[in-house]
Amino acid sequence: MKQNNMLAMILAGGRGSRLHELTNKVAKPAVSYGGKYRIVDFPLSNCANSGIDVVGVLTQYESILLNSYVAAGRRWGLDAQNSGVYVLPPREKADANLDVYRGTADAISQNIDFIDSFSPEYVLILSGDHIYKMNYAKMLAYHKECQADATIAVIEVPMKEASRFGIMNTDEEGRIVEFEEKPPQPKSNLASMGIYIFNWKLLRKMLLADMKDTESNHDFGKDIIPTLLNDDKRLYAYKYKGYWKDVGTIDSLWEANMDLLNKNNELDLNDPSWKIYTEDGYTLPHYVGAEADIKNAFITQGCIVNGEVKNSVLFTGVKVGAGAKIIDSVLMPGVVVEEGAQITRALVADGIKIGKNAVVGSADSEHIELVAKHVKGAE
Repeated sequence: MKQNNMLAMILAGGRGSRLHELTNKVAKPAVSYGGKYRIVDFPLSNCANSGIDVVGVLTQYESILLNSYVAAGRRWGLDAQNSGVYVLPPREKADANLDVYRGTADAISQNIDFIDSFSPEYVLILSGDHIYKMNYAKMLAYHKECQADATIAVIEVPMKEASRFGIMNTDEEGRIVEFEEKPPQPKSNLASMGIYIFNWKLLRKMLLADMKDTESNHDFGKDIIPTLLNDDKRLYAYKYKGYWKDVGTIDSLWEANMDLLNKNNELDLNDPSWKIYTEDGYTLPHYVGAEADIKNAFITQGCIVNGEVKNSVLFTGVKVGAGAKIIDSVLMPGVVVEEGAQITRALVADGIKIGKNAVVGSADSEHIELVAKHVKGAE
């Protein structure tokens, strides 16, 4: 069902510094995931599947690849008349003298004219760096049912981990009565997912006031949400049940890829009723050699495997030489592993070459090893 009265804005401008070398030249939402996808495919596919025709993607750091990628709206069926994916980088305005986004709220504020041009009743704000599948139409129906001014998607997290998140405390009806940012003693385990639906007229008024506030951080979590609560507006928590992963670190990105190997994984990429759309590769089918040994692995098109691959994810075009061993690892597009090399509990960046008989990573390591430079072979 088309949601003609709601427009989506995806915040995709984060620097992604905790992903280290993976985001030196690529914006975090454009980082590869799951063999053939990019992280931004998930919110864009969710929009397409939810009937949202107009999506603005707000980019900033290292955005050349991301801009060209999302501009091809046909990948998500968002290229028909009166629909589209619009790339919205920060731009200098004569009356503002700004050429960067100062915060999440400021990113929306700088694009008020874009949103106004579509006259939406509701605006959906999303993050561009989360892995999940969600029907935003159901969230909008809940928002209307509650007669809410704003609705925030939340997910239940273990109570012992709740202090790591922004926590929404609610009453019996699900109305938000308090918001705590990373509280040392959390009162609930309802963590904000950074997914918001706002009534546009109200949000527009608030953003205009926020832009003039010199003391503001221009941020939804730090400024807009607390102001709404202080003004006694109707804020409701929409409880999401399903797979959701914030892939902001090397360990979490590795975990999200490894989750695909779990037969009980809730993120079903083969679900025909909720497809995740991406660019269609033109590589050859994958090839498994006669001496290859593969167990519990994601092998994407274009891969050539002549060695051992166990409990690992191989992205498009990876080559594994004879006698090489890939264990509990994630190999991104174009990685070449030469004969006899061993990779264990590692995430290997795009196009990296691991030399003959080289040893990378360790089964005993507490953290996942990121390999972002070529590794010479060993004698």
